[in-house]
Formats: sequence, C-alpha cells, structure tokens
Amino acid sequence: MDIQPYIFQGQKVRIIIDDRGEPHWVASDVAKILGYRMASDLTRRLDEEEKGTHFVRTHGGEQKLTTITEAGVYSAIFASRLLQAKEFKKWVTAEVLPSIRRHGAYMTPATIEQVITDPDTIIYLASRLKDEQERARKLEAPAAAWTQLAEAEGDYSVAEAAKVLSRDPAISIGRDRLFAHMESLGWIFRPRGARRIHWEASQAKAIDTRRLVHKLGKPFHNAHTGTMELPPPTIRVTPKGLKDLQKTLGGGHPEIGKEI
Repeated sequence: MDIQPYIFQGQKVRIIIDDRGEPHWVASDVAKILGYRMASDLTRRLDEEEKGTHFVRTHGGEQKLTTITEAGVYSAIFASRLLQAKEFKKWVTAEVLPSIRRHGAYMTPATIEQVITDPDTIIYLASRLKDEQERARKLEAPAAAWTQLAEAEGDYSVAEAAKVLSRDPAISIGRDRLFAHMESLGWIFRPRGARRIHWEASQAKAIDTRRLVHKLGKPFHNAHTGTMELPPPTIRVTPKGLKDLQKTLGGGHPEIGKEI
C-alpha cells in the first residue's frame, strides 16, 4: 500500500493510494486541519462507505490507520465550520487530486527529484499513469450520461438532483446531504417563525441566479383552522444549478477532458 505525506499550511496530510489508484486520506490528519478534536468525531458523521481502515508499513512495523475516501473528505469539509476548510478544499480539488490522477502521485519537489534520480520511480509512475488512462476511458460514458442529464430541459427535485450529481465519478451525495450543502452555500434557508419547518430558496443567491426554483403546491383545507392554506413551496434544482453544484462538490475530473 503506497502512502504519500503532503503538507497543507504546515500540517502533515497523509494519503494512501490503493491498488486502483484511489486516494484514501488518514482521518486523524484531516480531523486536525478541519477542527475536529479527534478523528472519531469526524468519522462518526460519515456514511459507512466514506470511511475504512488500511494497513501500512512503518519503521515500527505494520500499522492500522483509519481512513476516509475522497467523498468522505468532501463531507468532512462541508461539515466543518472553520474558514480554513474552504482553503483546504481548494488545495485538495485544484492541486492534490489533479496531480494524483495525472501522474499517480502528488508531484511535490521531492517527488520530482526522485523521478529524475530513480529509474524504479519512473517505471512505477508510468504504470500508474497507464492504469489511470484506462480508468479515464471507462469514465467517459458516465461523464457523457451526466452531461446529457444536466443539459436536459426542466428541473429536478433535490433527491433527483443528488442522483444526477452522483453520476459524476467524483461525487457521492444523497438528498439530505445535498440540502445541507446548499444551505452552506447560502442557496437555501429555513424561514424563522414559519408554522411548518421547511426549506426556502434564497432570492438573491438561488432564484435570481436561476440555480433553484420554487414549485408551488395546491391549496388545501386545514381541518384544524377551517381555512384554505398554501403548502410550503418545494425547491427544485435547475440545469444551471446542477452544473454549479457539481463544481462546488469537486466534480469534473481533469482526465475526462472537459468541465461538465
């Protein structure tokens, strides 16, 4: 199992690359950066498929490490209240992951020096690059399907939008987490004083920007008050909203060749 240590703003971040070239982040390192007291405080918030364990060789022998997947990293970032979380996400999505997917490793100056001086490293990275190119080829069909769905006419329920977004190989998200993500972006909010707890879209950040729309329900008779009432509006996601959400969730793999 290949483990690579990186540095984010002076803090160590270890990433384990599995046999398929997928990155798994050491949970304790991510927890420190995102302000969690312990790694367990972070991992208990994640879905089961977003976390796991890996055994790595160290100077002291084989060590068992709790890890989180790429999707788990995004979930942890969105749940963090630290301003640093946004900078960490940018570092992950714009620097580390693209380099791993292009080269099979994060090309730090030390890695580049090793490539120059060690033929075995060149062979290893070339093999990883070949595997990644094959993986990219297999991803083209799902990416094309995502584009077709995202460019369709009409709009989507939040549950439908989550399913469409999850067709991007870089994204794994469900209905509830998508609501939470849109709230963190300021697209939706829960109105104060409302008799029914519900979500509404922000006029400035979501409605006017054509990311979300409100679907009004039919009036109904309230048996308790004896009056006709309108139900809370239902939030729908537009194709433009889908594309913007995909970007904020770290979707759009560089190897696919284009942003969706």
